Amino acid sequence: MDHKPPSATIESAHRNNSLPWHDTTDFDNADRGFIGALSPCVITAADGRVVWDNDAYTFLDGPAPTSVHPSLWRQSILNAKQGLYEVVPGIYQVRGFDISNITFVEGDTGIILIDPLVCTEVAAAALGLYRAHRGGERPVVAVIYTHSHVDHFGGVLGVTSQADVDAGTVAVLAPEGFTAHAVQENVYAGPAMLRRATYMYGSLLARGPQDQVGCGLGQIPSSGEVAIIVPTIDIRATGQTHTIDGVEIEFQMAPGTEAPAEMHFYFPRFRALCMAENATHNLHNLLTLRGALVRDPHAWAGYLTEAIDTFAARTDVVFASHHWPTWGRDNIVAFLSLQRDLYAYLHDQTLRLLNQGYTGVEIAEMFQLPPALDDAWHTRGYYGSVSHNVKAVYQRYMGWFDGNPGRLWPHPPEALAPRYVAAMGGIERVVELARTAFDSGDFRWAATLLDHAIFTDSDHAAARALYADTLEQLAYGAENATWRNFFLSGAAELRNGNFGTAGQVTSQTMLSQLTPEQIFDGLAIRVNGPRSWELDITTDITFADLGVNYRLTLRNGVLVHRQVAADPATATVTIKLDNKSRLLATAMGDFDSPGLQISGDRGALQAFLGALEQPNPNFNIVTP
Repeated sequence: MDHKPPSATIESAHRNNSLPWHDTTDFDNADRGFIGALSPCVITAADGRVVWDNDAYTFLDGPAPTSVHPSLWRQSILNAKQGLYEVVPGIYQVRGFDISNITFVEGDTGIILIDPLVCTEVAAAALGLYRAHRGGERPVVAVIYTHSHVDHFGGVLGVTSQADVDAGTVAVLAPEGFTAHAVQENVYAGPAMLRRATYMYGSLLARGPQDQVGCGLGQIPSSGEVAIIVPTIDIRATGQTHTIDGVEIEFQMAPGTEAPAEMHFYFPRFRALCMAENATHNLHNLLTLRGALVRDPHAWAGYLTEAIDTFAARTDVVFASHHWPTWGRDNIVAFLSLQRDLYAYLHDQTLRLLNQGYTGVEIAEMFQLPPALDDAWHTRGYYGSVSHNVKAVYQRYMGWFDGNPGRLWPHPPEALAPRYVAAMGGIERVVELARTAFDSGDFRWAATLLDHAIFTDSDHAAARALYADTLEQLAYGAENATWRNFFLSGAAELRNGNFGTAGQVTSQTMLSQLTPEQIFDGLAIRVNGPRSWELDITTDITFADLGVNYRLTLRNGVLVHRQVAADPATATVTIKLDNKSRLLATAMGDFDSPGLQISGDRGALQAFLGALEQPNPNFNIVTP
């Protein structure tokens, strides 16, 4: 990439910070209990493809370069530490093998494993490192998913198998609603989320001081085989307990917090508390930049208070699915209390200000955290930011419209931009104004001007070059890693073209867990409405092994499904429930491979499937 050096404005901002550099506790805690590392820390798939390369971050050492915010540099150094660590005797974590942590709890005879990372390959490597130093051939007897995001279940086939779960030798525990939420998030809006996640994580950027340095919550998600095994035990209530391999576990439900289905749990034997992803060493997202449902900071804060009241007095260590543990009761209470206050303050003060008539954008610009929150490293906005979290709270309560009628019906960017450009005297004048803003260090205004220029003429060479330079400077100045990655990804695509999407939306094992209703909902999302206005088609889908029949009707561009008794229809597809992926293949136009029977009017079925369109995983973001 044609990198430019940091400007004097950025260098000055980095020098003039008031961060608590005297507090180095995180480095002590991140190194505590270290047992051994993987060398080299490069993990490959069966075909030789690299799915994880922690060694790419060896440049993270020494003082921060001026191309990286010094606070983000510090966080990235901490996140890049990798290896097997003892939390307390009997509980061990492998960190630095993925964006998330995997935890091993030793029972009487086997291992209880918490959160098997993103993909099969890294989870298997982490288990191998644990066995090399601790476990020998101690069997996995249980897997616990703390919540419904893929970095906490996707590597499950690296540590156990569906056969062992089916045989009852391995239990899988998860919060109620886990499977539905895990599948929905990756299917319904999966293509759009994954394209934006490629920007958010900087997945396709180089690693280096002027490139991707991490994402704040970790370094980056791994990129191997993603799988899922459906839980065998649903955790439904706070106070519910289970004993696995002699180890008692006490659960606390925390739905609607960092994930729709999430839980905390406590190990009395080890006086250890797992906080899932609700108390980590950064400010988390209330609305992640890749896209998701807006999270509830009020509930989040409430569950943290409940955790303090329920567990803190009997806890010697608190650990989570990201970052490093905190030891000592006083430290634990202080840590959890500040985390609680962080989300509560964001919620309450945003509501206070919106009730005074301020909009989300205005509140974000004026919002300040109290000194106690601003001065703690673990509340800093490396992953979530105060700015976009405040806007998320506003959105949760008030929606996208700020109440000003002049903003109720604006033109979309491709229609708005030429009007702005014309009003300012043409594209050359806009680029000239943007250059003046850039030279004065007003990169936000330069970016706004150049956004209009690019959406007027996306091939304008001077506008593209200056816009890329502007986004790069914004990246250099960002403390928030996901903002940095968005800015750098935009700059990369302006200079080199659309780089597409990293990874795949869903795996076959994920798709196999879709319920029939979720499959039909997924098809409804893909109906091209205008192309289907005149269609009136009825199709039956019969699951032969269940004796269940669903009737799908496509009318007025709307696909409706009902469970009804079988009856002559325009077309009937008969399939077995355990071959749902075959039904999805049919939706892609494959009528002939084995696995289903089609009777009735195949032409009608083809017309129905012809109304479906494939999502575009590589849509433009920074250009029209």
